[in-house]
Amino acid sequence: MVNSAVFIVLRRMRAPIIALIALYAISVFGLTLVPGIDAAGNPAPPLSFFHAFYFISYTATTIGFGEIPGAFSDAQRMWVTLCIYLTVVGWSYAVITLIALLQDKGFQNTLTGNRFRQRVRRLKEPFYLICGCGETGSLIAHNFDRLGQAFVVLEKDELRVQELDLQDFKTDTPALAADAQIPDNLLLAGLKHPRCRGVLAVTNDEQANLGIAIAVRLLNPKIPVIARARSPSVAANMASFGTDHIINPFTRFAEHLAEAIAAPERFRLVELLTSLPDTAIPLPHRPPRGHWILCGYGRFGRAVAEHLQPTGITLSVIDPGQADADRSIVGDGTAAPTLRQAGIDTALGIIAGTDNDVNNLSIAVTAKELKPGLFIVLRQNQAANNALYDAFAASFRMVPSHIVAQESIAILTTPLLARFLKLLHEQPESWCHALVERLQNLGDGRTPTVWSIRLNASEAPAARQELMYRGAFALGEILRDANERSQSLPAIALLVERGDHLHLLPDSDFPLAAGDHLLFASSLTVLNKLKLTLQNANELDFILDGRADSGSWAWQWLSRRLGVSPVAGAANGRRPAAPARARQ
Repeated sequence: MVNSAVFIVLRRMRAPIIALIALYAISVFGLTLVPGIDAAGNPAPPLSFFHAFYFISYTATTIGFGEIPGAFSDAQRMWVTLCIYLTVVGWSYAVITLIALLQDKGFQNTLTGNRFRQRVRRLKEPFYLICGCGETGSLIAHNFDRLGQAFVVLEKDELRVQELDLQDFKTDTPALAADAQIPDNLLLAGLKHPRCRGVLAVTNDEQANLGIAIAVRLLNPKIPVIARARSPSVAANMASFGTDHIINPFTRFAEHLAEAIAAPERFRLVELLTSLPDTAIPLPHRPPRGHWILCGYGRFGRAVAEHLQPTGITLSVIDPGQADADRSIVGDGTAAPTLRQAGIDTALGIIAGTDNDVNNLSIAVTAKELKPGLFIVLRQNQAANNALYDAFAASFRMVPSHIVAQESIAILTTPLLARFLKLLHEQPESWCHALVERLQNLGDGRTPTVWSIRLNASEAPAARQELMYRGAFALGEILRDANERSQSLPAIALLVERGDHLHLLPDSDFPLAAGDHLLFASSLTVLNKLKLTLQNANELDFILDGRADSGSWAWQWLSRRLGVSPVAGAANGRRPAAPARARQ
């Protein structure tokens, strides 16, 4: 990239530079030939090469310094006048060419790519590569930023990249307007960077996502790739190349809707755990069983119909192209007669699932007027229509970008969550309901942040050292509040993974061991407190024992000299004091 920028400059500025050199050479050579005069007005030899070069150097650049070493003859002044105009023209040509070069799109892209590459090279922390920064990519980027996770962005639309630069991110995020399908652009964005932890192919073009997934599998097969797909054929193609996670928002929403009907409490639990962190808790969804109307029988409608049939739901399909289908009606669902023909008088729910937001809203408004108590599922295709969809307040809203963003963040930030969700299918509805109540009480109407941490030297060094050299401690002990040790932090331990064994919802007396993988649900504030406790030896000692003497040797020496007690108000539940140990 650096060589490309230099090559462009040399190529575009070659003619102006040659012209300036030629004009200077002619001007200097002419002064060495034109005779001058001395102080008495008598003829004198021409200027030497040095004096001619010196004079042209400050005259041609419009600096001006007088006639040296003596007054010029008329012939010399005539030659200098000609040289001034020639060099001014030469400099004007060079400056105009330089301005045109700086405004050249190719040169600007080269400089931008060069700066982007340098910023990616300087990344010292693990990062994810987001390919596509539309609605889905923007949601992922903002949530990564809130979680303190570094990321790099490749987006084909230059306007979106400019908008991204204006966002109030905590860190300086590298972003480049480039086609992520091109392998060279993926490499430029750090695909083979040692800190790259994964790639998200979440563009609006599933063919582009397929190309990205294939490129990642071939260029760096060690890192995971998450790809967005809408059609089964593209998803199958991605799977054949070993794509780690394929997210089809249509299929995923159909699964959610079916689970909300068959097991509402379990769905509510999954919804809370997989929602975007620290957002408003969504209202509970309780879709009724019975007869439903499905408007739109494209890829989304087919996926919904396939997943609702096993739940006992009967469907009437309204679609312009479904005249030969069973229980189908030709139309778009925006007209009242069509809805009546589909049996809206006896229907308990309706799904407005076309690919047109205006039509979906029209269907929903008409259906609500005909039957006010109807359960309405509304598909939203564009995030720009949020205000309209918020004003209508459907019973259940399907936003593809949110579905992909939520699942992507859950997979990448908390891989242990997937194992927890699999265990939910073995639990009764009453168990799920009890856990839902606990989760909803963690924050002030905000969804919890689900996160995991492993008690090892890299993620929780203080906790690992405590467990290795001083013995086990219980889960409840690390959940104490540092400000008031008798109080517990509002956090729920969802799962503990130890070797091949999974411990679901461990209680406060559960003994921890080095290497345990813990899954928590809490607010972002509590997350930071717990990580500080597990990573900082001083904080952990105070939480466990109420001791504040585990600081530096200088502080311990000063405490002994001043007679300060090493115990900072031994609070309730204090463990027996243990001898001080050397820090490993």
